[in-house]
Amino acid sequence: MPRPNKPPEIALMTSSDDAEAQFYEALQRADIEKLMAVWSDEDDICCVHPNGPRMIGPAAIRTAFEAMFGNGAIDARPERVRRVQTHDSAVHSVVERIQVLTDEGPQMAWVLATNVYVKTSLGWRLVAHHASPGTAQELPEVGETPSVLH
Repeated sequence: MPRPNKPPEIALMTSSDDAEAQFYEALQRADIEKLMAVWSDEDDICCVHPNGPRMIGPAAIRTAFEAMFGNGAIDARPERVRRVQTHDSAVHSVVERIQVLTDEGPQMAWVLATNVYVKTSLGWRLVAHHASPGTAQELPEVGETPSVLH
C-alpha cells in the first residue's frame, strides 16, 4: 500500500516575520509545498514577479512558482526589511538580494518586493507578493531628511 505524501514541515507562523522566513526558505529550497503553505488559500491572493503579469489565486501562483523551480532553487534573501503592522495585517517592504549563476560565475542582483500578510485562525499567511525589477547594484534608500531645529 503506498504511503501518503508526507506533509511539508511547516513551523507555526505566529508572526508575519515567521511567515516571511518560511517564504524565503521555501524559495531557497525550491519547496513548492512549503511555499504554498505560507500563502493564504483565499481566491483573491495575488502575486506579481518582475515584469510579469498579475497572478490571481492559489492555482495560478503555484503554477508560476513550479515553473520557476523547474530551473532550480531561487537564492533570494530579504534585506533592509521595513514593516508596517497592525493587529491582524502587515506590509513588509524588502530589498531582495538574489544570487544568480551566470557563465561568469555567481552574480548578485537586487529586487524590490512588497509582501502583505494577514493574521488568520491558522496563523499569519501571505496574501500578496509584488516584486519589481531591480539592478545589479544595491539600491540606495531615499527618505525624508529630518528637520534640524536651531
